[in-house]
Amino acid sequence: MNRTEFVIVTVIVLTAAFALGWFVNWLVHRFTRVTQADLGELERMAQALHDAEETRDQAIAYIQHRDEEVGREMAQLQAELHAAMDGLRGARHEAEQLRQQLSGHE
Repeated sequence: MNRTEFVIVTVIVLTAAFALGWFVNWLVHRFTRVTQADLGELERMAQALHDAEETRDQAIAYIQHRDEEVGREMAQLQAELHAAMDGLRGARHEAEQLRQQLSGHE
């Protein structure tokens, strides 16, 4: 193979490699291209995600508010329970004293 044939073969090989690379690049872009329908679907999904996050935040705020209310009500009920228990304890003590007085009179 002389020098001219080598240059011609090299040009043909490089041209074929360039053409193959260009064709593969075109195929990749053709199959990975984002269509308007895909963009619309992505926009709808983004909006749905935003709405879901907003709903979640509202639910968390509501739960925290209700938790605080229930905590306050529970503290109030516990205070009322302690007061009732103290009253019952006092009534039992008074009843026991009255029984002792009645049994002492008999």
